[in-house]
Amino acid sequence: MTHALHMPESPLLSRFAGQTVLVVGDLMLDHFVIGSVDRISPEAPVPVVRFARDEYRLGGAANVAANLQGLGSGVEIVGLVGGDPEGERLRKELSRAGIGTTGIVIDPARCTTRKTRVVTTRNQQVARVDYEADSEAAGAIAAALAAQIERLAGGAGAILLSDYLKGVVTREVAAAAIAGGRRHGIPVTVDPKVPHASYYQGATLITPNHHEAEAIAHMRVRNDDDAASCARKVGERTGCANVLITRGEHGMWLHTPAADTALPAEAREVSDVTGAGDTVIATLTLALAAGASLEDAARLANRAAGIVVGKFGPATLTVDELARG
Repeated sequence: MTHALHMPESPLLSRFAGQTVLVVGDLMLDHFVIGSVDRISPEAPVPVVRFARDEYRLGGAANVAANLQGLGSGVEIVGLVGGDPEGERLRKELSRAGIGTTGIVIDPARCTTRKTRVVTTRNQQVARVDYEADSEAAGAIAAALAAQIERLAGGAGAILLSDYLKGVVTREVAAAAIAGGRRHGIPVTVDPKVPHASYYQGATLITPNHHEAEAIAHMRVRNDDDAASCARKVGERTGCANVLITRGEHGMWLHTPAADTALPAEAREVSDVTGAGDTVIATLTLALAAGASLEDAARLANRAAGIVVGKFGPATLTVDELARG
């Protein structure tokens, strides 16, 4: 079953370029160590990777920002980096992508979050090493994050909270973002994490995946009736009126006070689901900033997810790809 967008697509997509979205969340640097494998180590039963090259990409909330920028939106970002070379690299990569970095706070007491993946030239992941300090921002650092949100919210058409449990999205920071949205009359969307379910009260829309939704609602989702019940419970427990559950090959489920809507999956071929949630929340938020209804924004985000899972690694897409569907 397929659905046409209720709103004519071209006017909606053409308005993407006139928007600015404020992203608040956990910035990460994705580091790929790429090489070839042709033997097993004599020291242990592990592959020996012959180094070919390094690649760096934006990850976490930085990948959300890159998705927004790729869709033509202006982007400002509030987050944390350490006072280290990785933090400098991350800020330079963001600036190179055209993303505003004046809201980034440097915390000398923590390292910049970096995920180093050892990957073969055939895109097979051999290992991953995480460099991170995930304690919640507190004191002067948390106050600095809240101050940056307050400074930048007025110039945005929407605020997006991208929570990866790496310390940026505290109760105080989430409240500052939601208050900023209310003050300026703009939507606030949340890509959530289960331990922070109580932080998001008053946000416009929350987008848990099905595992997160099950954990928040304390129930299993096996069919559409379960999805409807689960989404309603997620809304009640988080204090968010609108809930979009991403369900992998089962598509998405949108719950609003007015209606429940099933959105079948649109993926043709799944190469890599890394970063698909980033694409969903970016597309959804930008569509809302451009004036789409919740349902039309969700349909567009569903289409975006179907496209991006066909790409390798944290990927972005363009308005042209979205228009072609």
